[in-house]
Amino acid sequence: MESLEAERDVILRALTPVVDGIAATFGPVCDVVLHDYRRPDRSVVAVAGSVTGRTVGGAMSEIGMRILARGDDADDELNYVTRTSAGRTVKSSTMVLRDSTGAVFGALCVNVDVTGLERVQGLLAALAGAAGARAEAPVTTFGDDIDSVVDALLDDRLRRQDQTWAALDRPRRLALFRSLDERGVFAVRRAIEQVAARLGISRASAYSYLSQARTTHRSGAEDTAGKAGPDDHPEGAHP
Repeated sequence: MESLEAERDVILRALTPVVDGIAATFGPVCDVVLHDYRRPDRSVVAVAGSVTGRTVGGAMSEIGMRILARGDDADDELNYVTRTSAGRTVKSSTMVLRDSTGAVFGALCVNVDVTGLERVQGLLAALAGAAGARAEAPVTTFGDDIDSVVDALLDDRLRRQDQTWAALDRPRRLALFRSLDERGVFAVRRAIEQVAARLGISRASAYSYLSQARTTHRSGAEDTAGKAGPDDHPEGAHP
């Protein structure tokens, strides 16, 4: 175990100058962030640039939480587009870091502010008479405080439910906990207490909802797998 920890430390140290090099290549529209997922609440170990406002010792974003939840099954997430809370459009790639056993322990993230390019593209489209409605990129919370990231995810899930916690029936409450779990919220230390406090329920109740959400999700997945047939993926659909 100690040798693996040392190996991970070496990989992170080796990538630190890469962070500066990539950011210098793309200039002020780019920032690069190196994460150590062994400490989710302060995962940022190196950063260059200021697009997402990250600092060393800051927390992972909700994207990092999602990768952490997937564990060693996590894949690289490349060329995805999000928006910052300030309204900037950012194109990003997150490359997971693995040790020699294949275990995921961190990530290298490259973020490019394409807000200016997006405006130019819109102007050119308008001049060409091809302007049309564009799908808005989802807002991603980039923060140095892990609590603010958890709060943002919880607020987003509650908005999607379009009801207060008190108004949700039991199936929708379980769906809320399942959604938070799938996004890696409960992989963060003390997140269960934070969610419980925000919802006005006890920690024991929160653990109960989480346990039941995981149980119903597993049983539902098993039922779906058992019923799979030739019509499960109609023509043109992707599995």
